[in-house]
Amino acid sequence: MNIFSDQYSLSNEKPKLSPVRLPAYDDRGEKKHICSIFDFEEMLDNYVIEMEIRNYSENTIKTYKSIIRNMIDYMNNEEKLYDEKHFLASFKRYIRDLRKNKDVAQNYIYLNTVVSKKFLEFNEIHFLDEIKNPKRTKALPKSLNEKEVHDLIESVVIAEDDSQMKRTAKIRDKVILSLLYSTGLRISELVKLNKKDIDFDERTIRVRGKGDKDRIVLFDEKTKDLITNYIENENPDSEYLFINKNGRKLTPRYVQLMIKRYAKEAGIEKKVTPHVLRHSFATHLLKNGVDIRVIQQLLGHSSLSTTQIYTNVDMDTIKTVYDQARDWVLI
Repeated sequence: MNIFSDQYSLSNEKPKLSPVRLPAYDDRGEKKHICSIFDFEEMLDNYVIEMEIRNYSENTIKTYKSIIRNMIDYMNNEEKLYDEKHFLASFKRYIRDLRKNKDVAQNYIYLNTVVSKKFLEFNEIHFLDEIKNPKRTKALPKSLNEKEVHDLIESVVIAEDDSQMKRTAKIRDKVILSLLYSTGLRISELVKLNKKDIDFDERTIRVRGKGDKDRIVLFDEKTKDLITNYIENENPDSEYLFINKNGRKLTPRYVQLMIKRYAKEAGIEKKVTPHVLRHSFATHLLKNGVDIRVIQQLLGHSSLSTTQIYTNVDMDTIKTVYDQARDWVLI
C-alpha cells in the first residue's frame, strides 16, 4: 500500500469555526478539559466508518486508526488543555516527543501530522490549521532484478511427498507471486479478486482500487496457465480467486509472510514485500521501453508523479537510452 497518496482528501470543505466556544466551564465555574468537551471516541468511530464507506484498504484504516488513537490518548493525559492555544501547544509537544523518544522515521512524523489534522478537520475542529506538514523523505522503494523475480517464483517447489493440502497451498502461492509481478496489483486488491472479474481470452482482470476506481490490468500467458490450473484443480468452487484451507479469503498478512518465506528460500537478501513486486513490475516495464503513462494506468495512479517515484530506473539503463538517443541525433 502507498500511504502518501491522495487519500488525505477525505474531509470536505467546512467553515473554519470551532463547534463550541472555548474555554468552556463546568457548573463550578472551572475550565473544562477539551477531551471532556469533544467526544473524540465517537468521532474516531465515525471517521473509521467514513473510510470504510470510501473503500480505504484495511491496512490504511488500521494505520490511521492507530495514529488517531495515540494522539487522543496523549491529549487525554495533558493537563490544562482548555482551548485551541493549549491544544496546539500540546500537539507540538506530541510530535516533538515522537521524534525524540520513539525513534520513528521522518515519514511517520509526516503521516501523524497529516492524519491528525484531517481527522480534526473532518469533525469541524480546526485547532491545527497553522501546523505545517513536516517534510518527508522520498526514498525510492527497492526493486528486484529479473533474475531475483525468477528465482522467487521458482522457489515454490512441489515435492512428491507433499500432502494434498500442502500441494494446494504451494500451487496457490506460486500463482500469487506470478500474478503480483505480472500485474503490479496492490496487496489489498489481490486478496479481494473475484474469478468473475478475470477475462482469460483477453488476459485481463477488472480491479477495484483506491477510491472505488476500476481499472484493467494485464497478465501474461505463463500466469494465465498457472491461474487456469489452480482454479480447475485446486479452487473450482469459491467466488474468490485466493482462499485459505477453510475457504475464506486470504489476509494481506498471510501474503506478506508467504513472500518473505519464499524470498529467504530463494536466497534473496533484500527485503521482499508485495509492494517490492509492484515496484519491480513498474521498473522492468519502464526499462523495456513501456511509456510511463501506460504504466501509470496499469498501476492505477491518479498522478503521474506517483508513478515516477515507483519507477526508479538504474543509471546504466539511463545511460544506454541516452547514448542511443544521442547516436540517432548525430547520424
